[in-house]
Amino acid sequence: MFFPPLLPLLHSDPPARLAPPSPLAPLRSDVAVKFGSNSGFLGGEIREKMDSMTQSAQISSSQGFADGQNSAAKESKLSVKDLIHWRDPKKSGVVFGLSLLMLLSLAAFSVISVASYLLLALLIVTISFRIYKSVLQAVQKSNDGHPFKMLINKDVSIPPETFRKHVDASLTYINRGLKQMSRLFLVEDLVDSLKLAVVMWLLTYVGAVFNGITLLILADILLFAVPPVYEKNKTQIDQYIDVVRTQVNATVAKLQEKLPGAVKRSKTE
Repeated sequence: MFFPPLLPLLHSDPPARLAPPSPLAPLRSDVAVKFGSNSGFLGGEIREKMDSMTQSAQISSSQGFADGQNSAAKESKLSVKDLIHWRDPKKSGVVFGLSLLMLLSLAAFSVISVASYLLLALLIVTISFRIYKSVLQAVQKSNDGHPFKMLINKDVSIPPETFRKHVDASLTYINRGLKQMSRLFLVEDLVDSLKLAVVMWLLTYVGAVFNGITLLILADILLFAVPPVYEKNKTQIDQYIDVVRTQVNATVAKLQEKLPGAVKRSKTE
């Protein structure tokens, strides 16, 4: 009589066993809460570090670019010195030969004729090369395009900053030269003005023998001949220069003492 009510209990599924609570559960929940609350702060720190690293990389790259420009500027400044000292004989020989040929051409012909012949020769070379590349492309049926396309697309304009920089540099030298000329011609120092008069008097004899182009040719030869000779015999040449300088200074001092009303220079000057 009491068995039917007990049958469902006997045939029902046993109750699921509850897992014992883990001792690490509170710790995990605390870490999750703290990480969730500080995720914005950590993300901000990471972003700040990334920004700082990006800025440092940009600064280093800009410094490297500036160093490259400075080194290139130094190399360009030293190129003239290397040419006249024949550091690279091929380059120095080419520059010396072309400059001497130009001056000799100017000595034989007028400036207009020399400029016209140079431009005509350049045009003949470029036109011949253009025709040759066009015929070659037609035979090979290629689409290479204009042979001077890269040079045509290249920007050859002078930047305003570069132009202003060179103008400012030249203006400094011009102002210095004008000040020096005014000082000499207005006889601020009598001895210096007399020196200039002697130099101009000697140049009248030089001009009677040589013209301007001849002097430029001689200057070009001396420019490429004197530096290597001086570099090889620097000690002996310096001794002779010191002897000549001492004699000139002694002569100038005697002349200054004999001049009436001449202002004697101090040793510091």
